[in-house]
Amino acid sequence: MLKTERLLLRRWEDSDAENLYEYAKDPDVGPIAGWPPHQSVDESRNVIRNVFQGKEAYAICLKTDEKAIGAIELKLNGHTDMTDRDDECELGYWLGKPFWGQGIMPEAVKEILRHAFEEIGMTKVWVGYYEGNSKSRRVQEKCGFRYQWKSEGVDAPLMHEKRTGHVSSMTKDQWQWDRLYAAAKAVQNGRKISEYVEAGGVAAAILAVSGRIYTGVCVDTCSTLGICAERNAIFNMITNGEQDIQKVLAIMPNGKTGAPCGACRELMVQLMPESCQHIEIMLDYKTERIMTLGELTPEWWI
Repeated sequence: MLKTERLLLRRWEDSDAENLYEYAKDPDVGPIAGWPPHQSVDESRNVIRNVFQGKEAYAICLKTDEKAIGAIELKLNGHTDMTDRDDECELGYWLGKPFWGQGIMPEAVKEILRHAFEEIGMTKVWVGYYEGNSKSRRVQEKCGFRYQWKSEGVDAPLMHEKRTGHVSSMTKDQWQWDRLYAAAKAVQNGRKISEYVEAGGVAAAILAVSGRIYTGVCVDTCSTLGICAERNAIFNMITNGEQDIQKVLAIMPNGKTGAPCGACRELMVQLMPESCQHIEIMLDYKTERIMTLGELTPEWWI
C-alpha cells in the first residue's frame, strides 16, 4: 500500500467491482484511454480478477472512505511493449470523471514514481497517451515527463482501431534533479532581514547518498559573516548526521541554476577528499547540463 496526503494506492479486491463499474461505465473515461466502457458489474469484477492483478497494479482511493475511484499501474517487463528491460516499466492510469480537476492524478503519479525509483529498482519509466487525451498529457507534463516521440497508426486493440500515439519518459536521474529543483525553489525567498542582512535570494538543495534532500539559502551580510546557499545546505546535512553528497543544485535570483563558488567547492572537496570528483553539479536545469565536481575542480591545492 502506498500513501499520499489525500490518497491510498492499494491492491484491487473483488469488493471493488461496483465502484469500478460506477466510473468505468462512463464513455468519457475509457475510450480516450483505449478501452471500451464497462457494461456490467460482472465485467468490472472480471477485469479486477484478470487485468488488475499485475504486481504493481493499484486502486486509487481517497483516504476518507478508501473506495476505488481510479487505477494506476507500473507495467513491468513482459507486460509492456515500451521496453524489454527489467529495470524499466510503463506507467498507465485513469480516474473517475467526478474526481477530475482536483490534482488527484498528479498526486498519485508522483507517489508511484517515488515507489518505482526508490523501492523497486526502476531506472526509467515510460508513459504514453493517444492523440486528443489532453488530460493525460497535462498529468505527464505536471509530473515532469520528457516528451520523446509521436507515432502514427498505433494499435488500440480493445477499440479495434488505429490512433496517433505520443510517448514520454522519465529517468531516475531526471526525477532526482526535479525533486532537488522543487526543494530549493520551496525555500527560496529573497528578503531583507535587517539594515545589514539579506537572505534567501539564492537557494540550494543537496541530495545525500542516503537519498535524503537538504536545503539551504544564502545569507548576505555587510561583512564576511554571510554564507552561500550550498554551504548552508551542506551544514544542514552535517547537522543531521550525514556527510556524503551525491548531487548539488542551486537556484539564482533569476530562477536559473549555476555552479557553486570556489569556497563551496573547496568545502565539498575537503568533506569528501576520496570521492568528491563524482559529485554531480546542475549547471543549467533547463537544458539539463550537468558536470561533476571533478570536472569543475580538476586540480586541488592540497
